[in-house]
Amino acid sequence: MAELVYRPVIGAALTMFKALDLKIDTQGSENIPRTGGAVLVSNHISYLDFIFSGLAALPQKRVVRFMAKDSVFRHKVSGPLMRGMKHIPVDRDRGEAAYHHALESLRSGEIIGVFPEATISPSFTLKSFKSGAARLAQEAGVPLIPMALWGTQRLWTKGRPRNFRRSHIPVTIRVGEPVEAPTDQYAGAITRRLRERVQELLEAAQRSYPVRPKDASDTWWIPAHLGGTAPTPAEVREAG
Repeated sequence: MAELVYRPVIGAALTMFKALDLKIDTQGSENIPRTGGAVLVSNHISYLDFIFSGLAALPQKRVVRFMAKDSVFRHKVSGPLMRGMKHIPVDRDRGEAAYHHALESLRSGEIIGVFPEATISPSFTLKSFKSGAARLAQEAGVPLIPMALWGTQRLWTKGRPRNFRRSHIPVTIRVGEPVEAPTDQYAGAITRRLRERVQELLEAAQRSYPVRPKDASDTWWIPAHLGGTAPTPAEVREAG
């Protein structure tokens, strides 16, 4: 299938990242299958996560179709790009349509990208996972591929201005081994196992991250339990 929009967008993103001198460290891309369907599952800390998640599939010569809220598809700039890249719009009032679209894509051999937390986590910790990714994998008979991103929140996240200066920000990407989704297991149990794996990958990404905050004013991107000043999950819930 010709990717008349996806490939040029990837090229533009790589050019921009080079101009920003981002230090992208990706490990585990070999866990993404070269052929056949799979559900790629990542934590969500930035508006740019779908781009970096997609980059992890490039060494395997794969593209990822992401499930994203339908408002992104209605935007005059992002909408045509999202449709051209064949991403999947999710109307939260009619989620079954997006689910069936994703299921058909998986059965045809596509990789579907899912952020099971549904929204960006302002605490930069893992929120609870929705079970849709596990149910898709079960019904399509494909594996779940866990992934964790770290550093993307420093570029553009909820409640913070974008940082598209040449600031040499490192971005760490870790892809784990496939998690099977047998049909004889509850989707909830598979989801818990998947979340545990993403948590392990996230902690590994945080440990290997090559920089620390410059001073006390630069601790906003570090979770509270690691000594930073990001809001705790409880504070996020209270504010929401």
